[in-house]
Amino acid sequence: MIKPTQQNADRKANSQTERAYRTLKRSIMDNELVPAAFYLERELAEMLDMSRTPVREAARKLESEGFVEIRPRHGITVLPISLEDMAEIYSLLTELEPLAAELAAERGLTKAQHKKIKKCVDDMETALEKDDLDAWANADHEFHQLLVSYSGNKRLVWVVATFWDQVYRARKVTLRMRDKPVDSNRDHRRLLQAIEERNGPKAREIHREHRQKAANVLVDLIAKHDLQVL
Repeated sequence: MIKPTQQNADRKANSQTERAYRTLKRSIMDNELVPAAFYLERELAEMLDMSRTPVREAARKLESEGFVEIRPRHGITVLPISLEDMAEIYSLLTELEPLAAELAAERGLTKAQHKKIKKCVDDMETALEKDDLDAWANADHEFHQLLVSYSGNKRLVWVVATFWDQVYRARKVTLRMRDKPVDSNRDHRRLLQAIEERNGPKAREIHREHRQKAANVLVDLIAKHDLQVL
């Protein structure tokens, strides 16, 4: 039998590893840890005010997700996102998210779900009126998360969430390079209407067109500005 003291120690170690993982991942996604730069375990541990062991475990998890590469001498290199990466990821999102939209429409939304996802669209429009692109991006991200979660397919939610994490950095860098996303808001309204009508095929078609346009904009911006290191 594992002694309570050992259980507490294991619990604390897991908590530290999870904190290291979440903090490092957020720093990578917000481009605070510079891609292609080499970070020693020691300096990351000092930054997080913890020992090197949870940092090492967190790095292994991030490596498995494609965010970093562990290098000799116990350090990591943040991997850049290439044009090819984005093209591949969006080709998958363009198929998977429209499927989620179709499933959500066929299942129908509860009043609470409809209120929550509609608020995201309202928040996006308010953000654009105020020229607050960060607020718009946050509301847009929540809209897509809710949409996929309303599909009711847990595996689909898990797979799409993995791709969102990879796309986040690129979207953040290009957010102010694109035209004001007014058309994107219109697409969300049209999609919401199709879901309200319980029209699965229409919801899928609208969202597939929306995702394809988003892919074209992002990939073109990466190519145009040579953003090979994000």
